[in-house]
Amino acid sequence: MTIRYIYSLIFSALSILTVLINQTFAQQLAIDTTVRELPSATVSAYLSTQPYLHITSSIGLIDTGLLKLQQGNTLLPSLNTIPGVRMEERSPGSYRLSIRGSLLRSPFGIRNVKTYFDEIPLTDAGGNTYLNLLDPSALQSLTVLKGPDGSLFGANSGGVVLINPNISSQTGLNITSSGGSYGLYHQQLSGNFVVNPKYHFSMNYAFQRADGYRENTSSKRHYFQTVQRYRYTNNSELRLVGFYSNMDYRTPGGLTESQFLENPRQARPAAGPIPGAVEQRAGIYNKTLQGGLIHEAALSNSFKHVVSIFGSYTDFTNPFITNYENRYENNMGFRSYLSYEKNQNQHFMWTAHAGIEWQKGNADILNYDNNQGTKGNEQAGDALKNDQHFYFVRFRGEVNRRLNIETALSLNYYHYAYKNLFPETSDYQKVSFSPAWMPRFALSYTINSNSSWRLSSGRGFSPGSAAEVRSSDNIINTALRPETGWNHETGFRWQSNGNRFQADASVFLYRMQDAIVRLVNDDGAEFFTNAGGVRQRGLEAALSAWIIQPRKHTLINGLRISSNITWSHFRFSNYIDNNNDYSGNKLTGVPGEVVVSSIHTLFPKKISFYLQHNYTARIPLNDANTAFADSYQLLQGKLMWDCKVSKKILLSIFTGADNLLNQRYSLGNDINAFGNRFFNTAMPRNYYLGLNLRI
Repeated sequence: MTIRYIYSLIFSALSILTVLINQTFAQQLAIDTTVRELPSATVSAYLSTQPYLHITSSIGLIDTGLLKLQQGNTLLPSLNTIPGVRMEERSPGSYRLSIRGSLLRSPFGIRNVKTYFDEIPLTDAGGNTYLNLLDPSALQSLTVLKGPDGSLFGANSGGVVLINPNISSQTGLNITSSGGSYGLYHQQLSGNFVVNPKYHFSMNYAFQRADGYRENTSSKRHYFQTVQRYRYTNNSELRLVGFYSNMDYRTPGGLTESQFLENPRQARPAAGPIPGAVEQRAGIYNKTLQGGLIHEAALSNSFKHVVSIFGSYTDFTNPFITNYENRYENNMGFRSYLSYEKNQNQHFMWTAHAGIEWQKGNADILNYDNNQGTKGNEQAGDALKNDQHFYFVRFRGEVNRRLNIETALSLNYYHYAYKNLFPETSDYQKVSFSPAWMPRFALSYTINSNSSWRLSSGRGFSPGSAAEVRSSDNIINTALRPETGWNHETGFRWQSNGNRFQADASVFLYRMQDAIVRLVNDDGAEFFTNAGGVRQRGLEAALSAWIIQPRKHTLINGLRISSNITWSHFRFSNYIDNNNDYSGNKLTGVPGEVVVSSIHTLFPKKISFYLQHNYTARIPLNDANTAFADSYQLLQGKLMWDCKVSKKILLSIFTGADNLLNQRYSLGNDINAFGNRFFNTAMPRNYYLGLNLRI
């Protein structure tokens, strides 16, 4: 146990101690303003809204209040406040998201985590999720369901993310503009318009650019989003949800440890006959249009029907070190389910759901020589068709408003077909997997009005994504098997009256089989293989307390502290690769301990200050556990001032800084990198300043 880890635990212990001490006089202080609840008293998850204490799974919630406390141009620090969740940034714009160690198979992007945008899957039929296309200012909230949860949401082995786009029932305009170190600039314009009591809509436009800290890290994104809501009867609603994102960012590539220490700003240099990232103008260019229609209708007091149809198109270009890739993807699908809720009497209430989700995707993946950022001769071209659908049912019963019993089951079908386009052509060949059952059993018991205990068990199933079946080595890997496993966990929740104090803790054991891992060949091209088993044991805890509840006419109007702890004991089992036995080694890319703590202080005159500290233990960088990234501590702060310009105009001015301790660290490592090029240097100390105008 390191000194840094002890330092972080002391901060967390103080949080716990403060909660226990202040609980004795929690009711003695008057509240003059509403306390922001994290998580809120009710949570929308599992197709219905339930009291927070009744939820049978481990969840994390990010609301607009928490988003406001962060810099505003990235979801990364907000998501990293959730225990068990880790978001990484290899370079500005290049994000990865891990829930309980699922980074193992994600060199970039997001895999084995199912993501929804309202009722529309953001995860495509091929298993990829372009979360980096979204602008945080256009989002209202995110709910993270931790652990494999395929019973209602289909193939995933890491977890589920539910995103609510921003829309308000009141007319208003919102303008935000901010700038910061290394050429950062972010602007956002949004409007909510209430045309009549039945119809209102929102429009959102955001632009972001940055030069980046390292060579070859400039980025730029244009983002447009709309949500249209038409409530044509008291019980029926039609929604249109859609966005267009045009994003490009340079990719500097990984550095060896000596390069990282000698000159952390450099991009990956040339090595022998292999050119460097600057020379090849390595980068990502992504244009995506995605959206759909959602219809909700209450057929009676008990019956509700929800159906959504959706589609997307992506034009993806990636000049890489060894090739130049064009990818053209289109996806379509629908999701439909029936909900039935019945209150038998005050002692028993039950809810049932049944539905189907279907997705189909097509992708043409074309690789050429990369002649310093321009497309050269043909290398290889393939066409992939992905088809997946699943049926699901769920039952939830509540007895005496204390005992909640939940069971759900899905039957998942998945297959893909591929053919060669060049240098030789071929007919489509189909690869199918046996239908997979994914059950989930869970219960929670409300001990009293302030606490509850929960227990759950669920199965995960996640086939290789299109980017893994056909990775950068340009070979169709038909031998890649889906990863599966069972997750068992139990947890405890407690919250005081008024939600002034909250605690949530869980322990889990997840046994995964056929885990998909990333390897790299001698040319630097990646490929994927099944690693045998992974045994994941973990503990997660979230604590928060309003030490001084929000009130007026004092030196400090409010003080809130929180601490989130993640302990991960993840180990390989039965993993042999090229006669190397990695059984018992630490899971690649997963820190053993992470502690995130924060202090939010409210001052008079609508001034507030937010300080967040993140301790991350050292991280194994390869399956052999012969290389590790050092532990690091991040400190960030934000100062905000709200003032009323008039009755209808509110001005907010904010300034902040990230990495105040000026740590040299890698926020997104290239795991199992050839030539030990593991490190992608994150920004040193940096600053930003901005304003927000609400009308």
